[in-house]
Amino acid sequence: MLFTKNLRFPLIGLGGFSLLAAIWAGLVRMDWNLPIPNLSFAETHGPLMIVGFLGTVIGLERAVALKNNWTYGTPIFAILSALAQLFSLPDGWSQTFAVISSAILFAIFCSLWWHHRESYLVIIGLGAALWFVGNALWLVDYPYFIVAAWWAGFLVLTITGERLELSRFRSLPRGSRLLVFFAIAVLVLGLSRISVSEPGSRVAGAGLTGIALWLLRWDIAWRTISIAGLPRFIAVCLLSGYVWLFAAGVLWFIYAGDFIAGPHYDAMLHSIFLGFVFVMIFAHAPVILPSITDVLLPFQKAFYAHVILLHISLLLRVIGDLAGLPLARMWGGALNGLAIVLFLANNARAAIIGHKPA
Repeated sequence: MLFTKNLRFPLIGLGGFSLLAAIWAGLVRMDWNLPIPNLSFAETHGPLMIVGFLGTVIGLERAVALKNNWTYGTPIFAILSALAQLFSLPDGWSQTFAVISSAILFAIFCSLWWHHRESYLVIIGLGAALWFVGNALWLVDYPYFIVAAWWAGFLVLTITGERLELSRFRSLPRGSRLLVFFAIAVLVLGLSRISVSEPGSRVAGAGLTGIALWLLRWDIAWRTISIAGLPRFIAVCLLSGYVWLFAAGVLWFIYAGDFIAGPHYDAMLHSIFLGFVFVMIFAHAPVILPSITDVLLPFQKAFYAHVILLHISLLLRVIGDLAGLPLARMWGGALNGLAIVLFLANNARAAIIGHKPA
């Protein structure tokens, strides 16, 4: 166990490096004239972000909580996938490592379900299954827009399941859980129908809006928003993230025919990956990172700065996408990256403050 515990900081460091590389590649994709290590570097943006960074962070959180050596396979293989991308190894290496990483994550939730028959584990485990499917489709060279849709489903269900877990602390109306399961079923059905000729993103968009409305109605954040400090910060992040998830669902429904490439596609994806997923990361970092690293991250009002910057810059980017304003899209994307860097800086500053003796 000591060996795997010593892996925590190297894995976090490599995951952070994958995040920064993904931001750089994303800016290159948005036509910023930046130096690149190779001609295919811009294509690594998605895999580095979803597998290299998010796969590592989510997998590491699970492994630390479960305290079983084999569970560290998820973050380890996620990092190996990112490194294969960064060192321009054949695509099959990175894709295979990603499949192994997601298979282990799915096995983790199968094991948890075997011992604890909880409904939220079904949702999070289904999210891991979607990640496995997405990675498997990536391995067999399916079009990237299909792979990215399954990756989006993975993240949405992971977060939704975690919020459903916390809903145990409040009484929900009878049948409300059936509503979120129905919305999830619609989302998965839509994902399975996404192809060049079948705009299943319209069905998936309906599922996304259903999940967002459920979270906006029944999430415990409506109670914690009245508590000053970290609880209010987390609640503000969550509720604003649910608005972006709803917006994403609407965009997926309206622009289903454009779910391949282009500005509309950019808005459809990043409303989820940035507006929903990264805001959730911003919200939970002060809680999750200390549990992984044993380093305190006391709440700072400065945390609101990177949240506000992300929302404003994403709004600028989406407006640029939908209105055909390339400069607005480019600057919105650049400020998205700056918001994430500011998030890292603010959390590093909080860690330094937390490390000092009172």
